[in-house]
Amino acid sequence: MSGLQCLGEDNIWFEKPRYDEAERRFYEGANGPSTHSNHQSSSASGDQELVSRMKSLELENQELHKVVEDLRTALFKLENRVQVLERSPAVPCAKAVTVQSVKVEEEDDDDMDLFGSDEEEDEEVERLKEERIAAYAAKKSKKPALIAKSSILLDVKPWDDETDMSKLEECVRSVVADGLLWGQSKLVPVGYGIKKLQIGCVVEDDKVGTDLLEEEITKFEDYVQSVDVAAFNKI
Repeated sequence: MSGLQCLGEDNIWFEKPRYDEAERRFYEGANGPSTHSNHQSSSASGDQELVSRMKSLELENQELHKVVEDLRTALFKLENRVQVLERSPAVPCAKAVTVQSVKVEEEDDDDMDLFGSDEEEDEEVERLKEERIAAYAAKKSKKPALIAKSSILLDVKPWDDETDMSKLEECVRSVVADGLLWGQSKLVPVGYGIKKLQIGCVVEDDKVGTDLLEEEITKFEDYVQSVDVAAFNKI
């Protein structure tokens, strides 16, 4: 077989387009994974940063929860302490102090008895002691008892903006009770042209309570929608 015949039978040059296409795909494949890898690396870095920020927010949230719980506990203890102080009677304390002073005086008198030897001096000491006890009893009987009072601020709300607020206040002040004294008042805007009546009063705790005031005021149902206690303070 001659060289020309061999070249004629060889088909490598006839399939060159196939080899070119394979080479093109090879280089495209070589460049493709690099871009995809960079994209994955960037995505992984972004996810890591997001996770780090989420962990930081979780820690901050836990710290805030702890601070809120501490404040809530402190407020609860303070409220309990205030309630205990408000319930503590003032008269028995004064009585205890006075009785203690009388005991001291009696002890002083006893000391005087130690230095006295005559019966006349003993009688004089007993007489002075009886006079002091009688004077203390008389003074105690004249001393007025301490009356517990409270200052209350009420919010009286009308039905709508057409309610006569002057008439509403007149109805509220018509509530009369032993131990009740009405104070100043003013109209406070609520919204949509509606105003509420804010009125203060001083009450004796043993005679008048907030339940009684709300019950009596809400009887004027033509003018009053509701009554709320805005402030309550011991005097």
